[in-house]
Amino acid sequence: MDATIFQYAIEALLTLLSPTHFLYLFMGVTIGLTIGLIPGLGGIAGMAIIMPFLFGMDPGLALAMMIGLSSTTSTSDTFMSVLVGVPGGSSAQATVLDGFPLARQGMAARALSAAFISSMLGGIFGALLLSIAFVLAKPVLLAVGFGEQLMLVVFALTLVGMLTGPSMAKGLASCCIGLLLGTIGASQATAEYRFTFDTIYLSDGIPLVVVALGIFAFPEIIDVLRKHARISEAGALGGGWMQGIRDVLRHWWIVLRCSFIGAIVGALPGLGGSVIDWIAYGHVVQTSKDKSRFGKGDIRGVIGPESAANAKEGGALIPTLFFGIPGSGTMALLLGGLVVIGITPGRPMVTSHMDLVFLIIWSIALANILGTAISVLLAKPISHVTVIPFARVAPFLLVMVFLSAYQATREWGDLITLVAIGVLGIFMKRLGWSRAALLIGFVLAPRLEAALYRSVQIYGWDLFLRPISVVIMVLAAISLIYAWRNRAHSVSDAERGEYEASLGTLGVQIGFTLIVMAVGVWFIATLLQLRFLAWVFPVSVCALMLAFCAWMVFGMIRRAPWPGLITDTEAGGDGSTPGSFRLLGWILVLPALSYLIGFIYAAPLYVLGFLRSKARLGWIGALSGAVVILLIEIVLANVLLLQFPEGYLQDLLPASRFIYRLW
Repeated sequence: MDATIFQYAIEALLTLLSPTHFLYLFMGVTIGLTIGLIPGLGGIAGMAIIMPFLFGMDPGLALAMMIGLSSTTSTSDTFMSVLVGVPGGSSAQATVLDGFPLARQGMAARALSAAFISSMLGGIFGALLLSIAFVLAKPVLLAVGFGEQLMLVVFALTLVGMLTGPSMAKGLASCCIGLLLGTIGASQATAEYRFTFDTIYLSDGIPLVVVALGIFAFPEIIDVLRKHARISEAGALGGGWMQGIRDVLRHWWIVLRCSFIGAIVGALPGLGGSVIDWIAYGHVVQTSKDKSRFGKGDIRGVIGPESAANAKEGGALIPTLFFGIPGSGTMALLLGGLVVIGITPGRPMVTSHMDLVFLIIWSIALANILGTAISVLLAKPISHVTVIPFARVAPFLLVMVFLSAYQATREWGDLITLVAIGVLGIFMKRLGWSRAALLIGFVLAPRLEAALYRSVQIYGWDLFLRPISVVIMVLAAISLIYAWRNRAHSVSDAERGEYEASLGTLGVQIGFTLIVMAVGVWFIATLLQLRFLAWVFPVSVCALMLAFCAWMVFGMIRRAPWPGLITDTEAGGDGSTPGSFRLLGWILVLPALSYLIGFIYAAPLYVLGFLRSKARLGWIGALSGAVVILLIEIVLANVLLLQFPEGYLQDLLPASRFIYRLW
């Protein structure tokens, strides 16, 4: 049997290295890298694009292209996260926390190269795990039920304590806000609608990409525009990609641990890939002795999440291939692609299609190597964007942010919600509330609520006696204790100084916290009109949020120097919040103009006006920028088949049909 497996592995490698198969793998890698560069699209959009071309294709060629695509979108999405502080995809959200500060310190090339190398190693680790899954995967996966999934979600939430900054109260309150946002839509237990304001758009909840872009993109763009002429404070690229490679080699143990975390969690259907990078980031922070640089530009905060993000692909393929259970949206589309090319997931994969299994394994490994090589070659030239005056980059970035958010449901509600979440993100950044904790709470809310209901109904109190559940509960308890003990000694003198400085914004701090509490009370009053199973989870979250907020207000009123209680660790600068909202007004011009004449026409006009007024470019430069964004729109409309928000007067401008039909 071992000889047979070895023979299948060698034959699959030789097949993949043939010119035709390698060409299709390269095509998949290229598409994956391109899709990853556009914020918010990710592997799901890429799979949807190539799906129509799979009909009638040779299974080996189709698999090479699909795996090449799915394995590299989480590589190139790092560019946006590091260079401009906008999450390129769900797998690169945690990378923003330390990757973007490194770019602002003039070390963009170092952060990118470290991310790419650790991502490649994580992907190869995922392929290795998939190769040994024939023996180990089945008993483990079958032992993981709803109860274990609930405990895994709880364990993930315990890591929020390591991502809250010096103020645990603010961080936990932020997590509760995320959990409440995640309950918007139909109740999973009773199908009653919660907080939809009688709109169809909110009946299915808020899309993740809209929350991620709003909570991170708007505050970062405004902050850089308000305080800096360019992204990089140093005005230089720093040590370059060789330094990043040395960082990965020096922290090889982090790469190995986080790759293991990513692959294992990715193999467990129900938790999803959107939180794996946060789990890895929390683990790195928790196990590090020196935590002073995390969130301010620590290379370990880039290496850990990137290793886990790519390793999850190999892990997610285990339930997809062997049980027909997709663990993510990308895997669901890949499962559909397998059916299209005539392959049935499950037992046939390990009995009749072992050659294809090893073809997939080798494709993952080679795709990661190819994607990393291409990305490393592009890292230094692309990182030069950090020394360009940001006002010249901002309008193009804002156009892509709005366009990416619109692809979530392709309704105007996407843009309205993006702006609302963006305003919330601006306040949270200025006042030191943890945006990372909010995003984690939002991602985990549907899984936590569903797993809670199912576990109670199926297991009752026996939930706490299941062996795997007990192990996970012990790990969660250790995580909480470790986080609390370390926090008691982790408040530095600099953070105490930030606390003193933040007393100047005491009125704004209290006002914002009271508004959050008022919204929480209104939520409870609204929810209590529903049936018990529809309100018990969100009301419990509201009660916790009110308790954390009351704790903060009590400390603020007393003005007691409690470490980290009123810190403004993310804000910095001169605290000129009005300046931030003047810039927000500039941002809102784009959706307003789009509503009037359509995004197709609004984007070039917006870029033209922004470059002339804010970037102080001449007419030639501004017009060139408008032409560039128009050409980008043409490509996106005809190649990636993206749709643009339509305006009230757009039908009176028939040239829009020409843009869609040009190709």
